Amino acid sequence: MNIKMKYVILYVNDFDKTMNFYHKILGLPIKMQQGSYVEFDTGAITLSINTRQDVTEITGLSVSNEVSSSQTFEVGFVVEDVATTIEELRSKGVPIIKEPVTKPWGQTVAYVADPDGHFIEICTSID
Repeated sequence: MNIKMKYVILYVNDFDKTMNFYHKILGLPIKMQQGSYVEFDTGAITLSINTRQDVTEITGLSVSNEVSSSQTFEVGFVVEDVATTIEELRSKGVPIIKEPVTKPWGQTVAYVADPDGHFIEICTSID
């Protein structure tokens, strides 16, 4: 079996706020948009968003309309300078969940939240 990750889709409540966050605040280019489904160009892996309502209608899957208070994953973005990036995001009103820290393995990481509360890791590369 040859499996490769190609994309991640985040289910969102407020399409306009989330679109603004990823496209305008984080600066991710739009690769493709079809209604409330948007793909952002992030490199090798595509990050997508879609409304919870549309996901339910399109897939027939049961998708809760509630934002979970229990986080089970994070989305990570690599940057050159974590501290500078966090200050820029703070100035744009992005909630900072965890200030930058340097891990024992040398990587600097910080966490912010998107409009639906998804954890976004802002970090330096470890490769």
